[in-house]
Amino acid sequence: MMVDIRIVRLARLIVEYSTEVKAKDEVLITSPIIAKDLAREIYKYCLMAGAYPSIQFYDEIVEEIYYKYAKENQLKHIPPHIETVMEKANVLIRILATSNARRLNRIDPEKIKTHNAARAPLMKKLMEREARGELRWVVLPYPTPSMAQEAGLSTVDFEDFVFRACHVDKEDPVSIWKKIHEQQEKYIKFLSKVDEIHIVGPETDLTLSVKGRKWINADGKKNMPDGEVFTSPIEDSADGTIKFTFPVLYRGFEMKGVKLKFKDGIVVEASAVEGEAFLRKLIETDEGAKRLGEFAFGTNYEINVFTKEILFDEKMGGTIHLAIGRGFPETGGKNFSAIHVDMIKDMREGKVYADGELIYDRGKFII
Repeated sequence: MMVDIRIVRLARLIVEYSTEVKAKDEVLITSPIIAKDLAREIYKYCLMAGAYPSIQFYDEIVEEIYYKYAKENQLKHIPPHIETVMEKANVLIRILATSNARRLNRIDPEKIKTHNAARAPLMKKLMEREARGELRWVVLPYPTPSMAQEAGLSTVDFEDFVFRACHVDKEDPVSIWKKIHEQQEKYIKFLSKVDEIHIVGPETDLTLSVKGRKWINADGKKNMPDGEVFTSPIEDSADGTIKFTFPVLYRGFEMKGVKLKFKDGIVVEASAVEGEAFLRKLIETDEGAKRLGEFAFGTNYEINVFTKEILFDEKMGGTIHLAIGRGFPETGGKNFSAIHVDMIKDMREGKVYADGELIYDRGKFII
């Protein structure tokens, strides 16, 4: 059976560029059944690289059944084989795809909170392994009709959008991602010298400190598609208010018109036009959920529609995003939480100042 050439290119890009799979690497590919064509291609290229790949396919309906019927002790239980894999794997490749984006809409948010909190130590272990250079990982998409529907696009248009955003519509996507790396490195060189960021826009006036923090060049190594520069702000520095333009989505739940007020780094007021109860529940997950773990600029201008899938939306050119919850140790971030919830603001009507100097105006860097 013939597979779309763009899927083949995407698989090769992930194995050879994003994760740089080598001989004898233990590689775990996790994929929903609907994305089997892409999973098989990735598996093939891992074998060609001399690695030891395995695929863990999962059924989305099983996930729904789990949250519907699992009791508290079951929600907190981590199967031993999952812990073992997370301790031994050198490369984790996760395919993001869904046949029903709303499958968890009727699930009690408390159950999801319990499940997330139980997995926090495992997440911490993964981050520590990554920091030691023992683990490489990437998340990538496989376009489906459900995802197209959420984005308000036809199936074919959404496929074109996804593959264009990953640059696998071109013959040599690796060279394109290398050029993106070089361009973003210029932004990082400048931002690395900045102490204070000031964000101004509709219903927004927020300052935060990034002094001494490392900025990361997101160039297709951990996410595909990619295109952002990000850091973790100083944990007690955020002061002011920010109103997010786009709906905030987390595990199938949608929150619209989210507005947060910070004082000394902590969320002191949280409101939403829709989904406010769930937003408050998220912020109560743990102490770290009340603070920022990320501030970032989206730089991928091929992503020009809001898709309701954060893998794309946080990279959208002309936007910034902040995340409450878990920070990034590699940036110097010290905030730990079981959650990391990205929230996006369109900056085409906004400005960003760095130490008092205008550096970003109407969705574009001017440095």
